[in-house]
Amino acid sequence: MRAAIWLCTVTAALLLSSCSMLVSQQTGKQSVSSSLTDFLYPKKEQRAIHSEEIPVLTLPVKVGIAFVPSSGWQHDGIHNKDQYELLDKVKSAFVKYDYIDHIEVIPSSYLAGGEGFTTLEQVGRLYDIDIIALVSYDQVTQSVENNAALLYWTIVGMYVIPGNENTIQTFVDTAVFDIKSRKMLFRAPGISKLEKRTTAIGIDETMTEKSMEGFNIAVSDMSKNLDDELARFKVRVKEEKIAKVEHSSNYSGGSVDLYFSLLLLAMLCIRFSGHYVKRLVLSAKC
Repeated sequence: MRAAIWLCTVTAALLLSSCSMLVSQQTGKQSVSSSLTDFLYPKKEQRAIHSEEIPVLTLPVKVGIAFVPSSGWQHDGIHNKDQYELLDKVKSAFVKYDYIDHIEVIPSSYLAGGEGFTTLEQVGRLYDIDIIALVSYDQVTQSVENNAALLYWTIVGMYVIPGNENTIQTFVDTAVFDIKSRKMLFRAPGISKLEKRTTAIGIDETMTEKSMEGFNIAVSDMSKNLDDELARFKVRVKEEKIAKVEHSSNYSGGSVDLYFSLLLLAMLCIRFSGHYVKRLVLSAKC
């Protein structure tokens, strides 16, 4: 009798320990990612090549935004519909600057299976863009049975479900390139970390929901950093000479220096006018 009880206990323990694997394919540690380096330089020897060419930007510039496709056998970690929604957030960081003409959201399928910069040049001609912002990502999800799972077991029919600790860590990065010179102008990262406790039978739904939430938070964080980098880029062009700037015939925007010069001139005119009017008033009284 005791042997039978002991056998049942051991069997139950083994079933409980493997319960998460039986009801979900997302247990353990999994990851989805896209590599900017692998996409741009499919041949490793190309990564050592360095060009001294300085980018020449003709304002207003035309910008494209796209997710870097996943490499190898991996499927894209973000569905096409979700990619568009996330890229709209990135797009909002660009639209307020007068030196940007328009922004095109480009499906990652246009880059998939391509040959790095050669593909970017083809996409550039297709969409009529000068600069492209490439968004790469790396998301790691981990689901492990809680050490205190006994506290969270729930009986559902014939199943005894242990508790699971789920962690989703997401990293996204936007790298902005001048297509013609193949030089990176600037980059901006974004991160997020989410934790959620769930039953094993609810892992799939929870992980799918939290995965997208993680991308949303990381992209929002990245968009703030991208906005800072865009503002800083104008200063770097002037002080660090990282690019040459030209103006097209239809460009009506002005440089930062011209803006402040005009503002200063206006202030001086107002001050002078006020001083002149005051003198006229005093002269009239006399």
